[in-house]
Amino acid sequence: MKWCFLLIAGLLEVVWAVGLKMSEGFSRLIPSGVTIVGMILSFYFLSLALKELPLGTAYAIWTGIGTVGTLIFGVIWFREAIALPQIFCVALIVSGIVGLKLLTH
Repeated sequence: MKWCFLLIAGLLEVVWAVGLKMSEGFSRLIPSGVTIVGMILSFYFLSLALKELPLGTAYAIWTGIGTVGTLIFGVIWFREAIALPQIFCVALIVSGIVGLKLLTH
């Protein structure tokens, strides 16, 4: 379950990051609420994962999921530009996430 909790925490990080952009500086009520609830739940699930996973590994994977997820969401939803070197860098992040998962006992 620790890996499921970490995945949920990472996906919720994407939710709150996107909500933060959509809240326009916390000036829009519903996106602001989604952001705050997403943050609380993301930290909660991260805390559950940290009961059994090493801090450095869990934190790196959590932020990696959030980074890659928000980048993908930004490109698709907000039509943000992405260049080939950026795609390469994202691939490095993904390989790091996979490597950490495979090497953690």
